[in-house]
Amino acid sequence: MPALLSAEAATAPVAQDSQMLDRGYRQMYSLDFPAAHATFLSYQQTHPADPMGYASNAAAYLFSEFDRLHILESDLFLDDKAFDGRKKRTPDPALKMELEKELAKSDELAAKILAQKPDDENALFSQVMANGLRADYAALIEKRNLASLAYMKTGRTIALKLLAIDPTCYDAYLAIGVENYLLGINPAPVRWVLRMTGAQTDKQEGLQRLRLTADKGRYLAPFARLLLAVAALRDKDRPTARILLAGLAEEFPGNQLYVTELARIQ
Repeated sequence: MPALLSAEAATAPVAQDSQMLDRGYRQMYSLDFPAAHATFLSYQQTHPADPMGYASNAAAYLFSEFDRLHILESDLFLDDKAFDGRKKRTPDPALKMELEKELAKSDELAAKILAQKPDDENALFSQVMANGLRADYAALIEKRNLASLAYMKTGRTIALKLLAIDPTCYDAYLAIGVENYLLGINPAPVRWVLRMTGAQTDKQEGLQRLRLTADKGRYLAPFARLLLAVAALRDKDRPTARILLAGLAEEFPGNQLYVTELARIQ
């Protein structure tokens, strides 16, 4: 499977030095978090007014916590009872402080840019990223599902605004895809209640949006592919899951999560 973080693959809004950010995300997906942080901090130093440098470093903090707590292993997501009965995690307080500091700086810079230029794609995308990271942290680490839902809806609203400006911002489709898929796999009565709150719960639309990010995204394509692999396993589609995980394992050989998950379904 071809690498999906190359410059040729992306037409999403890119920051001022996109190749440096590409390198940081590749390091993050390879679980080389010290290198990812160093790359993103270097980006911040050379582009101090760009919110994506801070949102990206926050992503590296979140993924390092996911790795430490083994959160992205598929067993947690394949059994709804296991997921609903999951224990609240014990987060690293120092890491959470750094994560929140990076997100606050990203928010501050994005707000300044959008006050002058409301349709700035890079600033809008950084807001989509920030809300997605907060949603993931709230749900998967703190088990604050209502807070996570609020962040998801906010991120989706901003993503729709961004996509109305530029439909080829493929990373932004992740926000729409995650909300629709995760909420869409709930029982019908739960979906009805969620829709009453303004949430989107169309599972098939969610999968379609995730595929757009997986196929054409710049920074978030590997994460979208992992989510699609889990979705395939939930649907008993082991061949599709195998293809996705094999591609990830080949592209990021240093990430044992992909190797381990692939071994489970061989």
